[in-house]
Amino acid sequence: MTVSYPPKELALAYTSTAKTLHWLMAILFFGLLALGFYMSDLPLSPEKLQYYSWHKWVGVTTFLLVWLRLFWRVTHRPHALPASQPKLMQRAANAGHFLLYGLMIIIPLSGWLMSSAKGIQTVWFGVLPIPDLLSKNKEVGNLLKSIHENLNFLFVAVIAGHIGAALKHHFIDKDDILIRMLPKHAKEN
Repeated sequence: MTVSYPPKELALAYTSTAKTLHWLMAILFFGLLALGFYMSDLPLSPEKLQYYSWHKWVGVTTFLLVWLRLFWRVTHRPHALPASQPKLMQRAANAGHFLLYGLMIIIPLSGWLMSSAKGIQTVWFGVLPIPDLLSKNKEVGNLLKSIHENLNFLFVAVIAGHIGAALKHHFIDKDDILIRMLPKHAKEN
């Protein structure tokens, strides 16, 4: 089956809210990843401690936005994948999205648990203390640090797969999967 490109009639785009949450969270997660990888190799200093505070503040904010995004997705079902896409690819796409959402919850939670176990309370924007989830325990804190770091490497791989799939849809399959999530689109629903 040949798909004309651009499609004569574009499928409905995601809602403005869905697009905003998608791109806002993409920016926040890329920033968190970049800052996290950068700050982890710095020597202990006031600058490093400030970076850790920023990382935690944005992490807590992003964690809350994930729940808002999940609520939106549950109450606003995404559009169907193209019927021309093989069932195996549809399952892979669904599994990829499930993994993305799971990591968007588990990674901030692992960071929160790590901070708790290391005895370093998170104070959101320097104002609101976030309760510790664990008692101070150095060994558990180090284990959670390793888990947090490895989950982030997995997250980078899953994000790369997500971006790769979107580009494949656009440049190889020549369907509208990518463009219906772009900020401007003719038909929104």
